[in-house]
Amino acid sequence: MVKKQEQMTQLISHIASSYQEQPNSYTKITCQLPSRDAIIEIIRLLRELLFPGYFGKQNLTDNTLDYHIANLLIEINEKLTQQIMYALRYALHTKESWDNVDVKTQAEDISWQFLSKIPEIREYLATDVQAAYDGDPAADDKAIIIFAYPGLLAISIYRMAHELYLLNVPLIPRIMTEYAHNETGIDIHAGAEIGKYFFIDHGTGVVIGQTTIIGDNVKIYQGVTLGALSTRGGQSLRNHKRHPTLEDDVTVYSGASIFGGETVIGKGAVIGSNVFITRSVPSGTRVIIKNPDLIFKEHEAHKDKGELTNELKLET
Repeated sequence: MVKKQEQMTQLISHIASSYQEQPNSYTKITCQLPSRDAIIEIIRLLRELLFPGYFGKQNLTDNTLDYHIANLLIEINEKLTQQIMYALRYALHTKESWDNVDVKTQAEDISWQFLSKIPEIREYLATDVQAAYDGDPAADDKAIIIFAYPGLLAISIYRMAHELYLLNVPLIPRIMTEYAHNETGIDIHAGAEIGKYFFIDHGTGVVIGQTTIIGDNVKIYQGVTLGALSTRGGQSLRNHKRHPTLEDDVTVYSGASIFGGETVIGKGAVIGSNVFITRSVPSGTRVIIKNPDLIFKEHEAHKDKGELTNELKLET
């Protein structure tokens, strides 16, 4: 028993020493940090508010709707204000005068400003649902899009996070979008600007960077990257336009990569699968990769039977 206690004491000492050796993975701040679990719960409540009857309480009527909205708003406001307060305290902890800041009042004001944007967020999401329905013949109805489509889940969370980002809330917008990233494989930075009627088909592997600007009625497929041309500059590139602009009515097919802050994909352009673009594309242009030659070989099993193996070369 004594030996185990000595081993435990030694292990505690080694772990504590590692905190000093790797200071970036250890924080000594005394204020409480935002809770990821609490923010995920806020997302759940917000989805219930944004899509009434689909999530949470069902069988709502005209007589119960106002009561339901009021209860949700009260609960969301309380939880969100608390998390914003934690985030603001974290952001201010390095400032000498942070104790003099009325963080609670500021958090309450930000939460109310955010909640006042709910009708506008719903308006945008309604167009996103319509875009998905219009653009996907596999969609039986709009309900399945709201219930099940990962693209709409990622876009919904992005639109919430974007409003908090515009209100300069630290930490929380990124926690929200990274939760969506984890759930869907779609990585949309909260700082991106995305217009109405936005549709991500399938979605897995989509990356949309912080300074991306996307117009109305844009459709992108799985594996698309809207990225920065170079990240070697690191923090020196902060506050610079690093990601591309997609104007209205653009379609980007699977696996395409579009890079650079000065890259503009013009209105109505179509970007084919697997292309790599680092310069602007004029409006109405179609960009595709010239198909390679395809070579067909008979299965190796035919060789064992002494049969001749033919090669067919398809010029494409």
